[in-house]
Amino acid sequence: MTKLKNISKISKWFDGLKDPLLIAGPCSAESEAQMMQTAKEIATLGKVNVFRSGIWKPRTRPGNFEGVGEEGLQWLQQVKKETGLLTAIEVANAEHVDLAVKYDIDILWIGARTTSNPFSIQELADHLKGYDKPILVKNPINPDVNLWVGALERFHKAGINKLAAVHRGFYPFEATALRNIPKWEVAIELKSMCHDLPIICDPSHISGATEFIPEISQKALDLNMDGLMIETHYNPSVALSDMNQQLTPAQLGDLLGNLIYRRTTTKDADFASMLETLRSQIDSIDQQMLELLAQRMNVVEEIGKYKSKNEVTILQIRRWEKIIATRLKLGKSMGLSEDFIKKLLQLVHKESIQRQTEVMSKLGFSSKKRNN
Repeated sequence: MTKLKNISKISKWFDGLKDPLLIAGPCSAESEAQMMQTAKEIATLGKVNVFRSGIWKPRTRPGNFEGVGEEGLQWLQQVKKETGLLTAIEVANAEHVDLAVKYDIDILWIGARTTSNPFSIQELADHLKGYDKPILVKNPINPDVNLWVGALERFHKAGINKLAAVHRGFYPFEATALRNIPKWEVAIELKSMCHDLPIICDPSHISGATEFIPEISQKALDLNMDGLMIETHYNPSVALSDMNQQLTPAQLGDLLGNLIYRRTTTKDADFASMLETLRSQIDSIDQQMLELLAQRMNVVEEIGKYKSKNEVTILQIRRWEKIIATRLKLGKSMGLSEDFIKKLLQLVHKESIQRQTEVMSKLGFSSKKRNN
């Protein structure tokens, strides 16, 4: 696993705050009254650390509500003064950063669209040199962990140690129940590349609808993420943006009260012993599984030789369809999900085609060389 370059120190900048880190507030700042009422109701819960709000809201198409701009920063100043909550906003350019500093915003986050553009990230990183503010970097629109990593590296290279990643899901190419597909494995890969990097989940943007937020939030905590960023509005039905994915403060309180906060470790000796036994079983099974896959690929290469000798194509569609049908039936009878079996078979088939291609190319080149 490639480690994050140049990221040797990540400041535990939210140590001392409530654990996990909880960020809540409206999608957009709409009015001073809306901001103050929402913030006061959130603060009353006693569980939230940071109040968030969108000041600039670039939309996919122009003409929709695009934020109130600098005026909203004045409202955030008042929120902090009256509630004691830290404040957080999204920044996308140097002007946003300068205004955030002017109005003493505590935390800045980088949106998914900005993360997707290395030019924009570099400009922001250069401009943020010398500022001692935590930077939260949302994942890019598409599931490209290297693009996400690159953004974090650019900020760290600029001298910013107060970093965290925000997992907000990835744009789906097909219609799904969720607004963005989670692809938890991408966030897990990022954590594997930098163990000390905090990762916060944004269940609001993954869900796109409040009904899915509890499930996504619990999943994030179960995967040992460091916090949640949840959009909250005193009256979502009148919100000017993303009304369907915003909870009321009361609903947020119910959600936070019902979440299960599990530990990463335990001192229970019996638990540790049983866990080690089960993990040893998994290690043994994994070794056998890899040995079987290696044997399968050896057989695949032999098939490639016979196909080359008899000038038969690599892809045999009827054989592939038979494999899918029979293995799905067998796997389902063993309690495996159809989606998992399909994905596994597709990976194995892709590698098999690659192996046969290499074998046939090598044999074909050797045969041509002899004939010449």
